[in-house]
Amino acid sequence: MSNLKSQGFILIDVDVVALNNAGKNTQSNFDNAVGTKRIYKEGKSYVYVSGQAWRYWWRDTLQKTFNWELSPITRDSKIAFTAANPIKYADDDIFGYMKAATEEVTDDKGKVKKENVTVTRISPLKNSVLVSVGSVRPVENWSSMARQDGDSVPYGKQEYSAIMKGMFSLDLEQAGTFATYNKTGFKNLTDALKKEALENGAREVDDNFLKDEKGNPYKLVRLENSVRQKRIVETIQSLKFISGGAMQTNNMGDVTPKFIILATLNSGNHPFSHIASASGKDNDIVDLNIDALTEILSDYRNNIEGTVFIGRRSGFLDEKANSLKALETTFSNVKVLSINEAIDQYTEQLKIQL
Repeated sequence: MSNLKSQGFILIDVDVVALNNAGKNTQSNFDNAVGTKRIYKEGKSYVYVSGQAWRYWWRDTLQKTFNWELSPITRDSKIAFTAANPIKYADDDIFGYMKAATEEVTDDKGKVKKENVTVTRISPLKNSVLVSVGSVRPVENWSSMARQDGDSVPYGKQEYSAIMKGMFSLDLEQAGTFATYNKTGFKNLTDALKKEALENGAREVDDNFLKDEKGNPYKLVRLENSVRQKRIVETIQSLKFISGGAMQTNNMGDVTPKFIILATLNSGNHPFSHIASASGKDNDIVDLNIDALTEILSDYRNNIEGTVFIGRRSGFLDEKANSLKALETTFSNVKVLSINEAIDQYTEQLKIQL
């Protein structure tokens, strides 16, 4: 398998939500007002959900929908870390980790001693923030806690409606594959975990990129293909069910994609990031740029492996339905489907590509 990456681009559409709070709103007249995360670009305000929050939703969905046993978290003073065991825990594999571990080693004289070993893993799954496509100014609304005796307790919260975009990349080569050589950032497994993996069906394969001082490729530990395939497919499949966000009790929002592009590329860059844009006097009218998408599909035709799957939920961007469907005529490797059909057919393609 070459160094393939699963590249995804999504749009979500939410109304009157506060998906990611930013703590106390110091500009409010209320003492206990909560603000929402936002950022500024060219003098305009954009609301966003942090990449960390999106990953939390993703992990939580994999646990609840696909019964992933999540790696236990240990809190130690000012740091926290997972078990750093990607053999047992799929989320350690897909989402990465860093941990200082203690390991028993045997020296040349047969004496067993303990050594500190730091294991790290760069996440095969990388994602952006979810950020509003157009300019958004959250409004502060008044709420109150009034179930108790006496006066109600007022508080303020910021709410907004927005179409938000996000992108992700999942390294198909790296998922379920671990480096064990003693090089900063490349020691994913302790020797004990490497031994455990090889005793339970994993195998050693050549590193396609790094060689030792003698010019020989480093060896990587790779899990059984069925295990790798399951983890990768379920990571993508979970987008159909993903949920999360702050204030869901009375500001519930659907954060599943309303538009999605899924493609496998043999290059590392993410080409679909700018196909959604905003226009209008207040930069708040969202548009899907079909010309930009057509250009990308043409420019990256030699980097795209297999079919590009485009999904759209009926009722969202209906005015683009015909233009999107026309892409199937222009490009033989494009399919335009519903959201769930696009995800299902893409993950079937992934099973062949792995």
